[in-house]
Amino acid sequence: MASTGTATSTEKGRRIIGAERQTLAKDLVKRYTSGESIRALAASTGRSYGFIHRVLTESGVQLRQRGGARRRKKA
Repeated sequence: MASTGTATSTEKGRRIIGAERQTLAKDLVKRYTSGESIRALAASTGRSYGFIHRVLTESGVQLRQRGGARRRKKA
C-alpha cells in the first residue's frame, strides 16, 4: 500500500514524543486499519517493528492475527 505522505521518515533512534508522536500515531492507525502491515509501516517510516507495534497498541488498535488475509481455517 502506498504511504499517505503524512508520516515522514524519521531519524533512526530519535525519540518521538508529544504532538509529533500523536500525529504519527493517528497516521499509523489509519494506514494499519486500511490494511497496511506493521512491517510495511516500519519500512516506510524508518522505525522498528517494535516501535510501530507499541504505538499501535498504545493507540488502542486491535492487531490482526499473524498471516493476515491469506490465512484461512480449513472447512
